[in-house]
Amino acid sequence: MDAVCSDLVAEVRGFRQRFPDVRYVDLISLDIPGHFYGKRYPIEMLEKVAAGSALKLPQNCVLLGTQGGLFNIGDYCFNDGDPDAPRRLVPGTLKIVDWEKQPLGQMLITSSGTEKPIVFEPREVLAQVLERLARKGIFPVVAFELEFYLFDRQLRDGLPQFARDPLTDDADDQPNMHIERLSRFAPVLDDMVETARAQGIDTTVITAELGPGQFEINFGHLDDGLRAADWAALFCRSTRGVALKHNYRASFMAKPYLQHPGSGMHVHVSLYDEAGNNLLAANDQQPLRHAVAGCLELLPHCMPIFAPNHNALRRLSGTVNVATRASWGFEDRDACLRVPESDARNLRIEHRLAGADANPYLVLAAILVGLEQGLEAGRQPIAPLNEDRSSGIDFPLEMLEAVHSMQHNAKLREGLGAEFVNVYCENKRQDHLAFMHDINAREYRWYL
Repeated sequence: MDAVCSDLVAEVRGFRQRFPDVRYVDLISLDIPGHFYGKRYPIEMLEKVAAGSALKLPQNCVLLGTQGGLFNIGDYCFNDGDPDAPRRLVPGTLKIVDWEKQPLGQMLITSSGTEKPIVFEPREVLAQVLERLARKGIFPVVAFELEFYLFDRQLRDGLPQFARDPLTDDADDQPNMHIERLSRFAPVLDDMVETARAQGIDTTVITAELGPGQFEINFGHLDDGLRAADWAALFCRSTRGVALKHNYRASFMAKPYLQHPGSGMHVHVSLYDEAGNNLLAANDQQPLRHAVAGCLELLPHCMPIFAPNHNALRRLSGTVNVATRASWGFEDRDACLRVPESDARNLRIEHRLAGADANPYLVLAAILVGLEQGLEAGRQPIAPLNEDRSSGIDFPLEMLEAVHSMQHNAKLREGLGAEFVNVYCENKRQDHLAFMHDINAREYRWYL
């Protein structure tokens, strides 16, 4: 048994000692739309997998559409016999699930690091970008921030209802950032934070956001980009589970209300060399400007990643603190790329464009590719919003146009992998067409 297997076996045995009532463990991985898929394993079988027994799932699980169906994509799905692909356990991710009625465990799995990685698996795409950066002596430090809404657990005619204030039983229908809202919703928010910490997630600041029932929870900075994206993915899963336990429905939908702010995924990224020096701060912050220029240049071609569905594109409609063009600025929340005030050691870029329902592995991978190409090109960016409020680069706001722009961009195909770009774009194109293949009530009202 090699060292990795030995450590995994020790992790499983330690978990069983701490949680003797757990009989099953969910082995989970994120698909292209950002949903978890996987299998529920008896705990005894998990120990055998940890020791080296084969772990396989259908390769095409990664390609599922938003509603779980498969699309005809190139040589995959209906043209390949639906083959299995090897997966491995991700060390350090075996954690308790305490929001279910019965005690349960969960653990991340991935094809990354196996003898045949799935090139379009989101975690593998990010892993490849991080490995390439490491070979160049570039080491990111990353922190995610996620906004979400709380709704009443029961929908009404299919529509979400405002969350009920647990103290007054009134609807939390007044958009504001008052600190009292944190106190009123403390039972569910505290449970979300403690549950996330039980998953190993370093949760930090909690904010009551502008929307009714809207909150934001931040995570600590990590020098492991894969783990940072793991945290974001796992937080969404645990937060939904905890909300249901408290008779709420938590949603990371990007734009649940037209009249209220949408929910975003903000990503803070700084870049260091092997000695721990901040690359962005060198040479009077010229690398910062080069990185910004590269990110802005690539951003219009990454829109299917940052806004992965029809609703996510609605969020980019000119509401407060949401950019409608690719822009940047110092301490400016209207910019796509915000440079927060900090010392040279902590100089970083905050990427603010992605919706909260975007795939965190792919969002981070796309950001890093933009920064990487900007550092290599060494070009100056457009004027920051601090100097010119009209500064910006247009990006597509319609899915089919965005998909076309992404699929044919040579730099993105090089940075993320041509096969991934082809598969992802076709998945998004067909998902969008499936969504539009419906006649809703408004269409009848207008045209019947």
